[in-house]
Amino acid sequence: MSRRFPLYFGFWHKLGVYAVRVYAAAVLLFLILPIFVIIPLSFNAEPFFSFTPEMLRLEPEAFSLRWYRQILDDPNWILSIENSFFIGICATIVATVLGTIAAVGLASPAMPFKRLITALLLSPMIVPLIIIAAGMFFFYTRFNLVGTYTGLIIAHAALGVPFVIVTVTATLVGFDRSLYDAGLGLGANPIRAFKDVVLPLIRPGVISGALFAFVTSFDEVVLVLFLAGPEQRTIPRQMFSGLREQINPTILAVATLLVIVSIALLFTLEFLRNRSIRLRGASVE
Repeated sequence: MSRRFPLYFGFWHKLGVYAVRVYAAAVLLFLILPIFVIIPLSFNAEPFFSFTPEMLRLEPEAFSLRWYRQILDDPNWILSIENSFFIGICATIVATVLGTIAAVGLASPAMPFKRLITALLLSPMIVPLIIIAAGMFFFYTRFNLVGTYTGLIIAHAALGVPFVIVTVTATLVGFDRSLYDAGLGLGANPIRAFKDVVLPLIRPGVISGALFAFVTSFDEVVLVLFLAGPEQRTIPRQMFSGLREQINPTILAVATLLVIVSIALLFTLEFLRNRSIRLRGASVE
């Protein structure tokens, strides 16, 4: 049975370990608590953004599902939900294909100007979104893409590609390239060797990158404000409009649903991470 601390740990070492753990838990609680506060508020029977005395006394009549029902009754929310999933899924497919191809190319030792190309491909993660949105707006106006689904999908895919590149590249670090060469040596063409040999081994990284790309698209509001028309409004755009035009706890209900979706995606990413580690033959603690 393994010891909790190394033998050379004294009193101050152990105290330091516990202090770091308590500090980390406090920081995590400080960051997460404001997010989870919205969950009980979304069940408020009254149109308030604060806890009522009845809610604090846990009276049943103080809680209601009226704001969740209002989501289904409001055509603007239904449209924004449909748009968010449609644009997010389409942008994720485009970003995953392009990002995976780019990552495989960058992993090749024969790739010239690798650092420069990597920096250019990852620049959307660094450049402020307001600059990207303004540049895309003026560029898209030349091609009549402003206010179209195609324009939004391309823009969101551009933001998702760097996340796919990062995750797939991390997976390719432990990939044995001799397996790919063996596939070629056995008569498979490059596409067949990639599909049958490389892709199954890097699939966890590809799926993780796709999830990151989807979350990036699903949560994006700056590009939507610049590029979307009335028919392309997404959930973040609708929430932004609701805070400015008509404040009611429907926004909290939608935010609660988004938190649940985010938690589900985090568990999925953790599962894929553990699976990737197992595929590499490493032990998972």
